[in-house]
Amino acid sequence: MDVRFSLTSVGLCIALLISSGCSPSDEKRQTSLEDKAAQFEKSLDAIQDPKLKDAVANLGGSLLLLERAQLKLKSKPVETEYGDDAMALLKHYPSPQALVDTYINGLFVLRKSSSSDYLTDLQPVFPFNFSMPAEFPFPHGLEWQSVTLSNKKVVPFQPEWSETDPGIQLSPSSSNLSNPDDLTVTYPFIEGLAVDNKNQPQPLALQGKVEVIAPRKVFTFDLTKQDVGKKRTDENITITLLSLEKNYAEIELSNSAPLAPEVGETPLNPLIVQASDTTGQFLTRSGSINENAEQIAFYEKQLAEMQKQKAWSETFEKQLEDEQKTFERQQTSHYTKVYFNGAIEHLEVSVLDFSAVTVTRKDLELPVRRFDRNTTEKAIQSLSLPVVVYDDSAATYLKDATLDVDKLKKSITISQSVEDASAARIEFGHPKTFNDELLGSSFNAGDTPVTFFTQDENGKRDGPIELPSEAFRIDPLHATITYDLNLFPETPAYAIGSVPLFLASIEKNTVDVRHLPKGLEFKGNALIVDQKLFPSQDWRFYAKDDSGNYLKEILAVSHSATTDGPALLEVHYFYGQPTHLETYQRTELNTVEYGFEVKLDKAEPENPVE
Repeated sequence: MDVRFSLTSVGLCIALLISSGCSPSDEKRQTSLEDKAAQFEKSLDAIQDPKLKDAVANLGGSLLLLERAQLKLKSKPVETEYGDDAMALLKHYPSPQALVDTYINGLFVLRKSSSSDYLTDLQPVFPFNFSMPAEFPFPHGLEWQSVTLSNKKVVPFQPEWSETDPGIQLSPSSSNLSNPDDLTVTYPFIEGLAVDNKNQPQPLALQGKVEVIAPRKVFTFDLTKQDVGKKRTDENITITLLSLEKNYAEIELSNSAPLAPEVGETPLNPLIVQASDTTGQFLTRSGSINENAEQIAFYEKQLAEMQKQKAWSETFEKQLEDEQKTFERQQTSHYTKVYFNGAIEHLEVSVLDFSAVTVTRKDLELPVRRFDRNTTEKAIQSLSLPVVVYDDSAATYLKDATLDVDKLKKSITISQSVEDASAARIEFGHPKTFNDELLGSSFNAGDTPVTFFTQDENGKRDGPIELPSEAFRIDPLHATITYDLNLFPETPAYAIGSVPLFLASIEKNTVDVRHLPKGLEFKGNALIVDQKLFPSQDWRFYAKDDSGNYLKEILAVSHSATTDGPALLEVHYFYGQPTHLETYQRTELNTVEYGFEVKLDKAEPENPVE
């Protein structure tokens, strides 16, 4: 079974930083690195043995990638960006094992609607998200085995769909490549024969097995600039803050106890480093390097040995493996250098101690449930799961319920596109917030004036340009101006005008679930909302339990009388039992005029036809 683990790869670092700028000295290093890469490619061409060539390419390419990541991380401008607490998940549960139990017991399977009579999609729904930095923090693996159909037939899982298999198949979904756990039940296709999915045997249960490895304990260390160079020890764990600069920290971890035998061959990332600035908010990470100078030197030495060989051999392969095992045994510490988007004031370092572990293995027999987003069913299904899961992003998200005009205007970003001279564009965007969610659809854009200007010989704004009405078009609802340069008698250099922004006035209330107003009702963990009294266009609901934390919503279903009729009820299902309900109502929609003066990008001249 493959065991997944939480690691920030070098490739991810580069992906995050691809647009960062460079200083002149960094540009020189970049040029030197490109020369180095070109020389490496040239040396590869001289290697005749294919196995040796692959080995050199893999190790040498990884070292170049690492060096490129180091340069990108070092040269990235320090711009403050806030994120969520990556350890919030663990903080909600009394022990690592309690988190494991919640993960396993909160898993269920949804049947998704499909446009094809030959396909039925199955979506495993996890109680926790698997996106960084809030990825499930323990090594874990999930293996699907089979699906049981309504005719009692058991269809085994196969890693890919087979064109030659004439029977019903269970394989990974090809429609959702971002989620490797989604599955598809494929029915046989017979040319010229109409097939009704309802008459096919339906999936009733999904079988699989899961394995999760929980550490014996999680240690947390709070560090500041004063801790640089000092060792901090708790039981068998020792942390040393090697350096703390404006936007990065170097940390070394030592564990005096050996790793548990169960994780001897499992790649682990025992360090979770977070930083906050003077506001106390967590900064997002821009990337990390997890290899120290000694490790890099070792791999460079191995690469040099490879490059001296004429051919690959089993003897040489064993020599490299023995060298690597010896080197790894000598490594008694774990190193990381983490970069953040913002100026660091305080560090929170969490250590997962795998010197003893609890391995949980379970065979899964999960019923396939159907909860369509829109349904004409009158009966309200139950979806009660024996776990409590919190939504740690809700508090931050809901702060923008009271978004003010100044904050909205300051968040505006202006982008331009002049690639198509007949459809040049100016777009006014802003990060989407909770306030946007409640804008509704009754917009009054008002006047949206815009005037284009030329520039004088000094590059300053000059006179206005007289234009026909068809020369430009304003889309106020999407805050976009499109203009046709071919209809301009003179080249425009500036655009001045205003576009409307929209801001909702939102009223917040907190209600005890025992005293809900008419139109709101709880049945277990399901909130039933009468759409006549609380239409979804104007209302949002968030639930809390007695801990004061927001409960995570599992899913929502809209009940209508007909397939194309208006919703009668909205049903929201939560992980846990709500005791308090927060209601958010849009009471007013305000139009805010955003005045602008934009220096226009110049269109590139078209290449002459030779």
